[in-house]
Amino acid sequence: MSRTNSLANNSSSTFGADGLMQERLQKLISRAGVASRRKAEELITQGMVSVNGEIVTELGSKADPDKDKIMVNGRLVTQPSEFFYFMLNKPRGYITSTHDPEGRPTVLDLLGKAGRNVYPVGRLDYASEGLLLLTSDGDFANRILSAKSKMPKTYHVKVNGSLNHEAMERLRAGIYLDGRKTAPAQIKLTKFSANPWYEVVLTEGRNRQIHRMFERFGLLVAKIKRTRIGPVFLGKLASGKFRTLTEKEIARLQGDQKERPRSERRKSVADSKASPDRRRRRPVR
Repeated sequence: MSRTNSLANNSSSTFGADGLMQERLQKLISRAGVASRRKAEELITQGMVSVNGEIVTELGSKADPDKDKIMVNGRLVTQPSEFFYFMLNKPRGYITSTHDPEGRPTVLDLLGKAGRNVYPVGRLDYASEGLLLLTSDGDFANRILSAKSKMPKTYHVKVNGSLNHEAMERLRAGIYLDGRKTAPAQIKLTKFSANPWYEVVLTEGRNRQIHRMFERFGLLVAKIKRTRIGPVFLGKLASGKFRTLTEKEIARLQGDQKERPRSERRKSVADSKASPDRRRRRPVR
């Protein structure tokens, strides 16, 4: 039985007839660490979500997390008392998902028990490697994945030949894929050889985008490694290993602290000495 009308509402949060706060199901599912908000929307439309025993398939449907019994694919959804934030150096040969129908290893297998309540923020292809974020905080994940954030992501890419100057300029300006122009990209040669390496910085993430960008100019990608997401670097984290994000990294990813030019930071310090009441706001989780 589908309860699409009684639970649907346009705003993200409202009060029900009993005066209790209701929120959109995809937001509650994401916040609970079951899936990203986008994946939660897919689960709803596929009929895998129920509220108090009734299947819900309409996006925009709402529930009260303290009163309603929300189930996803037979699993009870509970709101977490704390959130988890990890970075992983993903090796090749792992699926960026919480589950693979074909039985291939997923990135959660690398986290052991720590992977029980988190999911990947975005994705890296099966053959790609490098920096991947995982969290149980849906709002955090949504902010990073939102197209509005234009969060830059840096990749080191090995290809089977060199781009000429014209090709690099076209990639920087944007090319058309599937009828839509890509956002301007930063690209530079970092290692010249028969199979050179390029550094590519993107602010969007389309399906196999880097592969298709180079294929447009007759080149094949041999390796892709992501080394940076916004202000967070992979650093020396070994392949297959993970660690908890620091409070500072979490705050910067959420936009609470932004990198500024060194001269501007010096000015800020001088201003704070002149005005004791002007203090930097600490990150709050």
